Amino acid sequence: MDYLKDIIEKLKDKKNVFLTGGAGVGKTTITRAVIKFYEDEAKKVAKLASTGMAATLIGGQTLHSFLDLGIAGDLKELEQKGKFEISKKVKKLIFSMDLIVIDEISMVSDALLDMISLRLQQADFKGSLLVVGDFLQLPPVVRGYAEVRFAFESISWEKFLFEIVELTHIYRTDDKDFIELLARIRDGFVDEEVHNTLNEFIKPLPQNLSEFTFLFGKNNSASLHNKNQLEFVDKELHVKEAQVIKHLKSAKELEIERFMDDARIEKELELKVGVRVLFTRNSWNYFNGERGVVVNIDSSFVYVQKSDGMIVKLEAVAQSKSVWSEKSVNGKKEMVEESLFSVYQYPIRLAYAITIHKSQGMSIEDLIIETNEIFAPSQFYVAISRSSNPKRLNLIAPRKQWRDIVFVNQKALIFVKKRGVTPTKM
Repeated sequence: MDYLKDIIEKLKDKKNVFLTGGAGVGKTTITRAVIKFYEDEAKKVAKLASTGMAATLIGGQTLHSFLDLGIAGDLKELEQKGKFEISKKVKKLIFSMDLIVIDEISMVSDALLDMISLRLQQADFKGSLLVVGDFLQLPPVVRGYAEVRFAFESISWEKFLFEIVELTHIYRTDDKDFIELLARIRDGFVDEEVHNTLNEFIKPLPQNLSEFTFLFGKNNSASLHNKNQLEFVDKELHVKEAQVIKHLKSAKELEIERFMDDARIEKELELKVGVRVLFTRNSWNYFNGERGVVVNIDSSFVYVQKSDGMIVKLEAVAQSKSVWSEKSVNGKKEMVEESLFSVYQYPIRLAYAITIHKSQGMSIEDLIIETNEIFAPSQFYVAISRSSNPKRLNLIAPRKQWRDIVFVNQKALIFVKKRGVTPTKM
């Protein structure tokens, strides 16, 4: 089936679409293709997500920023903070959009979806809405011990009348047994067979840990492991500082810092010849999550040798944050997207450790997962589904039972089954 053509036809018919499927099925690739189609047709597209990191994966911005929601968590707070009424600028901005894309919909709460719905109604939005994600992956972030409530629990979800398009073919690996295991883990299903299969991935740690990427649940653990491994490399330290160019005077330092953190951009990238790195972006000659070894560093370039022997000459590349402004185009006022600032940094990071949250969108061949830092529903599924080569997958022996690690939010599971959005099909 031509999923791209199907989605575009639905959107052009002014239908709203929910694009879903498990990890590694190509949701981001399809989403980018839809965006490109619209932009090639000179259509206006808003590329949004609830978190900055998710937004940067599709070159967009956060929902709160685009919709002018401030720091409100729900409609009540929106009113309390004086943001309930829509401004003329935001109204015109939303109305001008032909397509609004919301990525990682699983991380959007019911309250946030209600605020999104409010803004679209206030602006009399006439375009189409494409929401993308998997409710059996990372859930919305909640304050304290508040109950997790998903977008599909909102009355607004029903009002959007989403047509479901489910991707089913996993591209990250072609190991059929592993694909079946992933389907069960995504479902939160642990029987004796799953238990025994997971135990088979518990192996003695390799002598050369530098060949593997650790996935941790905590930032501190990942940072400490990277620092320790860097010290083992007895070469000169090179520090590549990120370069920031402000295109508009309204760009603020705090905003830039948050963007860099969300976009996985190192403020000071510490490198040595011989260190192992992960590529953090896709290009024609490398992909997001691919490993390599730094073989040379000079003032302008970093040279990385991949496992296939190819040496990639890297220069600092830009990641930009944009804003929409009203401009005069050919004598006519239009909403125009323009860059607020750009951050230039090399598209790599140390490969020794990364958090599960920041591994989003990556395919990693040589992988070790610290199972004892799994604390959230579907977190283990997100971690293990990063693996592109199960033969190079190691699990740290858990101190808990597998059923206490392989778990999902039951509301999400019921929704997925009830609505015909099934765990990844073989």
